[in-house]
Amino acid sequence: MSTIAWLIASPALAQSAGSTPVLNPTDLLRHTLQWIEGLGLAGGVAFIALYIVAAVAFLPGSILTLGAGAVFGVWLGAIYVFIGATLGAIAAFLVGRYLARGWVSKTIEGKPNFAAIDQAVASEGFKIVLLTRLSPLFPFNLLNYAFGITGVSLKAYALGSIGMLPAIVLYVYVGSLAGNLARIGTEPTDPAMQWAVRLIGLMATVAVTIYVTRMAQKALVEKVNA
Repeated sequence: MSTIAWLIASPALAQSAGSTPVLNPTDLLRHTLQWIEGLGLAGGVAFIALYIVAAVAFLPGSILTLGAGAVFGVWLGAIYVFIGATLGAIAAFLVGRYLARGWVSKTIEGKPNFAAIDQAVASEGFKIVLLTRLSPLFPFNLLNYAFGITGVSLKAYALGSIGMLPAIVLYVYVGSLAGNLARIGTEPTDPAMQWAVRLIGLMATVAVTIYVTRMAQKALVEKVNA
C-alpha cells in the first residue's frame, strides 16, 4: 500500500486499533487534567507537556482539547492546545522519520509509482499538511507518524499545523461550555458544533484527496517521461 493510501485509510486503522483498549486513557487524562487545574500558573506548562506526551503515545487528544476549555477558558486554552499539539506533532513526526524512514526508502526503491507519490508530498508538503489538518476525519496521532515517513520537510510540516486552529478553537469552546471536567467527554455534544466540524472535515478531506491524487499523477508522468 502506498504512503498516501495509508494516510487516507488511517481512520479505519484508528478505529480497529482502539477497539480493544487495555486501559481507559480518557479517565487517566481527565484525572491528570484535574491535577493540572490545581497548579495555578504552572498548569499551562504542565498541560503543554502532557499534550506532547499524549501525541507521541497515541493517547486521545480530544479529551485534552475539550478539557483545556474547562480549565483555562477559550482563548488561553486554545493557545495552550495549539502549542502542545504542534510540539507533540513535531515530536511524533521526528520519531516516525528517524525510526521508519530508512525502511520505507528501501521498500519504495526501484518502484516509480511509490517514489512519485512520495515526491508529490515532498514538493507540495505545506498544502497537503494544511488540508489534512483542517480535516478532523484524519486521526491526529497516526497522521503525525505517517507524515514522518514521507518526503515533506519539517518546516512545511510545522507550518501546516496552522490548519489545526479552527478545530482547536471549536473544541476548546465546547469544553468551556461544560464548565466542569467531570462533564467532559471525547466529542462535542452540541449538534450544531458537530455538524460544523463534520462539514469542515468533509470539504478538507475531499480537497486533499483530489489534490494529492493529481500531484501524484503529475509526478509519475514526469518521472516516467524523464
